[in-house]
Amino acid sequence: MTSCEEDLTKRNGSQSKNFPSQIINNANIIQRDSGFVTLKAKAPIIEKYELIDSPYVVARKGIDIEFFDKKKPKVPGRITAKYARIFEYKKFYEAKGDVRIKTNEGQRFAMQSIYWDQRKNRIYTKDTVYVTMEDGSTLVGANGMTAKDDFSEYTFYNNSGDFSSKRISENKK
Repeated sequence: MTSCEEDLTKRNGSQSKNFPSQIINNANIIQRDSGFVTLKAKAPIIEKYELIDSPYVVARKGIDIEFFDKKKPKVPGRITAKYARIFEYKKFYEAKGDVRIKTNEGQRFAMQSIYWDQRKNRIYTKDTVYVTMEDGSTLVGANGMTAKDDFSEYTFYNNSGDFSSKRISENKK
């Protein structure tokens, strides 16, 4: 017998704790900083695993996130993926399955997986990355990329592309 006051996680310490402690169906999350909306996230289901050594949150059926920058508050960036997992204490995020990112500058990134280390402000992947710029030029990073988490700078590995010759000539002036 257990009572309402008893902590079941301590009593059943040897039993598995790898089950969701919270489940949110049709999640619609809004994150604010000093009244400014920094993030809007939607997911069919979000599960929180809090009773284990490395707690995490998972969106197994996909996620759609809009992120807002104070410099361009009316033009959100967006990331979509078929799967996402967040390690809150480590501030480490992963997205997998048809990952699409659109920056608030209009750049579009496509890859199969991406990882974000929020403590280091770095994003990286070893997958092939396809980037389409606002002017229609494209770049392919065949062996992945690393980037600042605001996409203000990034490095591609073993890359190729199709750039607008007009844009290149403008940059040389």
